[in-house]
Amino acid sequence: MFAVVDILGQQFKVSENNKYYVPRLTQEPETEVIFDKVLLLSDGKETKVGSPVVEGAKVTAKVLEHLKDDKVLVFKKKRRKAYQKMNGHRQYLTRIEVTQIG
Repeated sequence: MFAVVDILGQQFKVSENNKYYVPRLTQEPETEVIFDKVLLLSDGKETKVGSPVVEGAKVTAKVLEHLKDDKVLVFKKKRRKAYQKMNGHRQYLTRIEVTQIG
């Protein structure tokens, strides 16, 4: 069984008892969060596609921790112009574990 869920504007294919990294959520660690924007729901035999969401479907997850992603380096250079610039960026993430799809 899996579902496609919209979490803060990004779509994730999730299944039960798996852990995922999603954009930073406002909930504290060790709390439950319910995602009700389920775009697709499949149990292996039947697939329900929402327009835009599946009515009555929800995904329950547990917030495990908040963390920062690995650093991404952005390097810009123009050759023969003595111009180069380097920037770094670390994205804020939340690690969740999906407990129930229904």
